[in-house]
Amino acid sequence: MQQEFTGIFTALTTPFQEGKILPDKFTDNIAKYNQYELAGYVIGGSTGENVYLTENERLTLLKTAKETAAPGRKIIAGTGCESTQNTIAATNRAADLGADAALVILPHYYKSLMTTAALKDYYLTIADKTRIPLIIYSMPHNTGITPSAKLIIELSQHPNILGIKDSSGNLSLLEEAKPFMPDGSTFLLGAGSLLFPGLLLGASGGIITLGAAAPELCAQLYDLFLQGKYEEAKRLQLNLVPLNQAVTRDHGVPGAKYALDLRGYYGGPCRSPCSPSTTLPKPPSTKSSLILIFSKN
Repeated sequence: MQQEFTGIFTALTTPFQEGKILPDKFTDNIAKYNQYELAGYVIGGSTGENVYLTENERLTLLKTAKETAAPGRKIIAGTGCESTQNTIAATNRAADLGADAALVILPHYYKSLMTTAALKDYYLTIADKTRIPLIIYSMPHNTGITPSAKLIIELSQHPNILGIKDSSGNLSLLEEAKPFMPDGSTFLLGAGSLLFPGLLLGASGGIITLGAAAPELCAQLYDLFLQGKYEEAKRLQLNLVPLNQAVTRDHGVPGAKYALDLRGYYGGPCRSPCSPSTTLPKPPSTKSSLILIFSKN
């Protein structure tokens, strides 16, 4: 019986200084996140600049997260590679370090060859040969591929595939696929702006960059939903819209790291060639909420 993956999972950023990862700053950030009611952490996702990390760096961060995370927090490792063989190897290395699940992005370099049949074979083969369960990672904005609801429904039947993280930015896949996925299947949202409406439609929770910038507010929104306090949850969701737009759509990972720096976490620079945003608001001279800072820009 698979564990349930529900709630808010923080998509962790990777701290760099002069091009090198800083495991001590990674530890410090996680220790601060531990004080909030989060379900777990994602290491080596898009927010963590996974494509810029070496294999050894990914494993170092994963080991650090496993050692630092509060008891009960699930650890999800980004292990998706372009080839089936490499993804299997990366996923089993993550399993050896104690990861609870693997986040596997759709292979997309040879996009025109990634037919439904090819994608189905990719995920089923990996699921058959890995020691931790998979979460399919759909991010059409980056991959150029949108999986069909039929494919997600079929893949979710496999006992080693938990479900999907959908970062499409809309709720159509949730509406079409979730009612037909097995009971207990995971459907995690990748867009913080859709968290409350998605939960109402049956989403399990979210893996969201917003959870790195404002973990306590995301956890609060999820808790309000669980309590049935829908009006309060709706107000909080609407208040979070400017911040979510800033750290995802407008500024991306540099915006998320900027927000972390403002809040007393370590954000720091991105790794080259990802450059800082020149349109980020100037740091306020007095302490202000992130929502207020970004709502004015």
